[in-house]
Amino acid sequence: MGGPKQKGITQYILSPYRQKPLKGMLSGYLFHGIRRLGAQAPYFVPPFAIGYAVYQWGKAKDHFNNSKAGHIAAMKAAGEHHEGH
Repeated sequence: MGGPKQKGITQYILSPYRQKPLKGMLSGYLFHGIRRLGAQAPYFVPPFAIGYAVYQWGKAKDHFNNSKAGHIAAMKAAGEHHEGH
């Protein structure tokens, strides 16, 4: 500005190349990231699907085993006698 240089005032300038480091990140992921994710899907979808199926089977089996019908079936399998009401 034309005046005398002031003491104690420091100015920092950021390079224009560093001002927007994340510019275009989201739009770039929408196109290229989804394509890469789709290319890797055969490697992670089947294991997750198998794991989820095993989890659901175990959950249903546990629910049955802890029900009245499950207890009766277990008693019949063990050869115990059950008198129904």
